[in-house]
Amino acid sequence: MEFTTGARLEIRITHADVGKRVSVRRLTDACEGDARFTDAVGVLTSWDAGELRLTRRNGQVVRIPEAAVVAAKVVPAAPARRRGPAATAAELTRVAARGWPPVVSERLGDWTLRASDGFTSRANSVLPLGDPGLPLDAALARVTRWYGERGLPALVQVATGAAGTAEALAAELDARGWTVRRAALLQVGELAPVADRGDAERVELSRTTSAAWFSLYHRAAELTPCARTVLEGGPSVWFATVRAPDGTPAAIGRCVVDGRWAGFAAVEVAPAHRRRGLATAVMAALATRALAEGASAAYLQVEPDNAAALALYTTLGFTTHHSYHYRHHPTV
Repeated sequence: MEFTTGARLEIRITHADVGKRVSVRRLTDACEGDARFTDAVGVLTSWDAGELRLTRRNGQVVRIPEAAVVAAKVVPAAPARRRGPAATAAELTRVAARGWPPVVSERLGDWTLRASDGFTSRANSVLPLGDPGLPLDAALARVTRWYGERGLPALVQVATGAAGTAEALAAELDARGWTVRRAALLQVGELAPVADRGDAERVELSRTTSAAWFSLYHRAAELTPCARTVLEGGPSVWFATVRAPDGTPAAIGRCVVDGRWAGFAAVEVAPAHRRRGLATAVMAALATRALAEGASAAYLQVEPDNAAALALYTTLGFTTHHSYHYRHHPTV
């Protein structure tokens, strides 16, 4: 990464660049007289009291002493994606939220407080898509009370890593001690190529879930009323099952169709039936159904350390649009 003009390192950012994506080279230590440097890239979310704060794409906040900075520059807001349907982060976040609706919700300005008896973080966290209508500390106090009344930890879902995401909010929460709990990638891809893959004919589709389907789903121990409400909620929901010879589920999946978007989730294969193309078959059958309902684009959410899932989704043409993570109230 080039920071120099001729042979001279330059600091080419100022306080006016707060809110922009920057690259900073800083001095870390010295070994036998040799200087050691490290680079950090992220949104410059604050610069005061002699310290710069950068928020990376994954939500991590990097604190850099001003005195340690040896070079810095503004870089493009986000790398251009080479493929996948065009969409803003706000559009995708709203679509994904409609596809995984909570049992109970309440508005706080442009924020949505969501609760579902603890079934998945997505259905039990704040979705902050704008101004809460209160000063941030007052809004967070309201959030903490609301979740506390329901016996739940206060979580805020924070998107990062693309234009229009919430690096500034991530930095504010970090400054208040709200820690990162879990992270995920939101990926997008064209729908038709997914439908062209795999043997969709052996996949059963249903409008409702079942205890058998849920037995292969790892997110909860039992199919509670709240879990069923979340799973079966959404504009147009389909459940897929591939049965083993003994009739038990060998593979499952879920898809929700919402206009041009089809959202995939809960794609799982029983350990004894892996490496047989069942996950691809499940997604192909769901994609075929979504195409018939008028969808053309696809999205899914995956944890960044799920190497097997990421490999499958890459093969099917998915790329990462942005990241998100959950911030956890520090006193819980």
